[in-house]
Amino acid sequence: MTAPKDRPQPASNDTALLQGQDSWQLAAIDLGSNSFHLLVASYRDERLSVVTRCGEKVQLAAGLDSRNHLDEAAIKRALTCLERFLPYLEGVARSRLRVVGTSALRTALNRQSFVTRAEALLGCRVEIISGEEEARLIYLGASQTMATNGRRLVVDIGGGSTEFIIGDPAGPLLLQSLDVGCVTHTRRHFSDGTVNEANMRRAEADVLARLEAIQANYRELGWSEALGSSGTIKAAASVLAASGGKPGVITRSGLQTLRQRLIECERLDNVTLAGLKPDRSRIFPAGVAILGAIFETFELTTMNYADGALREGVLHDMLTCAPLQQA
Repeated sequence: MTAPKDRPQPASNDTALLQGQDSWQLAAIDLGSNSFHLLVASYRDERLSVVTRCGEKVQLAAGLDSRNHLDEAAIKRALTCLERFLPYLEGVARSRLRVVGTSALRTALNRQSFVTRAEALLGCRVEIISGEEEARLIYLGASQTMATNGRRLVVDIGGGSTEFIIGDPAGPLLLQSLDVGCVTHTRRHFSDGTVNEANMRRAEADVLARLEAIQANYRELGWSEALGSSGTIKAAASVLAASGGKPGVITRSGLQTLRQRLIECERLDNVTLAGLKPDRSRIFPAGVAILGAIFETFELTTMNYADGALREGVLHDMLTCAPLQQA
């Protein structure tokens, strides 16, 4: 796990900047493999309050070619998205803005081409964080919404990677990031645009094989509650709720029914389900295949959606690693 001394620290003059202010703003940008997200919050009386929350499908991972180079179209989509974020950052000092890139940028051999242009546009550093650091920050973000005091398994299915964390109220105990995501898995197993029993099974088998290396350690440590964060799990919970399920809860039986409904759609272009946003429909079958394999590997019966993930973790980490004092 990343040591505190390795984490980025707020600028040394931040305290001076805050003198005389009753409240101030800080922000996080998550450069995900599927979506980019911006979260701006105000900090007052030791509490964070959301000012702006927005996201946009960029599908950066879809722009990776066979040589793991980002194509120019994907880079332009990404920069255009960041340009749209700029007006929301006018009240945020750049020393209190943290921008993190994840799986697609970890993979891209030409990432510096994008990073240089993004840093010039935003006026701050862009970090490409490790999978382990991503998992740590996800747990920190998800833990802000957790009421339980027991040990938890937190799963986050992203566009290019999936993170697995076991932790308790004191912090994460076990961290792992696997190179399996809903965008990359769509390219790998649903590239012909069809959804059928055969490619669902192949997609699930791929994940099951990758999980073999970590399942023993996770099951040995154990947990009392399973939680999921981010888009795929939020979408699955929303679709199940729209068909009569309990809001925010994914059950194994509900997931199996959802899997069959997707197969009946036959093609990615036909995936239209109540509760599912249209811009997620083409990558949703891959996400459900990943989630189904996770349920099977860890013998889960239910998973609760946690409304907190990487970007929330980034904000809390900025405060935790070197809290800023007001006058």
